[in-house]
Amino acid sequence: MSEDDRAGEFGPIYLPALQRIRDLWLELEPLVDATSYDDVVAPTELQISLSDGLGDAERARLDIQWSELGMYSFHYVDSDDINWRFDRHPNTHSPEIHFHPPPEAATTAAEPSCIDVTEVSLVARAVHVMWRAAYEDDTLDRLNSASNPP
Repeated sequence: MSEDDRAGEFGPIYLPALQRIRDLWLELEPLVDATSYDDVVAPTELQISLSDGLGDAERARLDIQWSELGMYSFHYVDSDDINWRFDRHPNTHSPEIHFHPPPEAATTAAEPSCIDVTEVSLVARAVHVMWRAAYEDDTLDRLNSASNPP
């Protein structure tokens, strides 16, 4: 997600939330290959590498931001250049909580998110549930289709 995608304040990154998200994905997802932060001293993003991706993708990564204001971005990208995002942030193109569908996760294509919860653990679980459903059913159509997951 670029800064151009946001209107209004996102807030400073909240490291305890990123740590909780990392721990949950490690607990829930056997395909987690590695986790890291973009900067060891002052992290702004958690990166979760997966040993498999959706469809024919051989690997994938989630780039995650969570702010002190409860704003977030879960950005998926894989080896087949498929992108999608679950976001919560002020903007001019969609509701505050929204989804950017694949394959490009274009800003102009944002739609309301099926994720209504806002607590960090619940959002992390909801994104995992949606990713896992799409993975198991081998379809991108499942990514934003549930009724208020998790």
